[in-house]
Amino acid sequence: MCFMLKKYLYVFFIAMVPLIELRGAIPYAYYIKAGNAEFDLLLAYIVIALGNMFPVPFIYFFARKVLEWGKDKPVIGKFFTFCLEKGEKGGKKLTEKAGRGTFVALLLFVGIPLPGTGAWTGTLAASILDMDFKKTVLAVIGGIALAGIIIGVLSTLGLTAYIGMSV
Repeated sequence: MCFMLKKYLYVFFIAMVPLIELRGAIPYAYYIKAGNAEFDLLLAYIVIALGNMFPVPFIYFFARKVLEWGKDKPVIGKFFTFCLEKGEKGGKKLTEKAGRGTFVALLLFVGIPLPGTGAWTGTLAASILDMDFKKTVLAVIGGIALAGIIIGVLSTLGLTAYIGMSV
């Protein structure tokens, strides 16, 4: 039992890592399943989704504040200013193109599992855009579900190893 709990904790923490998120956690869960018949993939998906969602409130409420705080600092200031300007510029462009469809745009942004997209980046963008917290959370949950389905299908087919998504 303790051994199995450890495996679920692995996928939970992998799903929390920025850039890797569920794109790395789901293929790893399939890898675990291949070596252990008792490992439940459905439970792993739930654990992975929770792990991927765990940082969302922290990112939404604090990331922009940290960037604002750090934009005047000597070493990190230029990078933080760049992040803020890029986020605001991208956010304005997204709002202009998507209009009232910002919710769907965010859901698809998080849901299409490409490098640089995902819950972390999507939530930061929503924070910079001043999107409503509840709408942000719902869009990110929907995006995580979509990305989970896509990566799950690719993992089932064994394709994630060929496109650089496996751990």
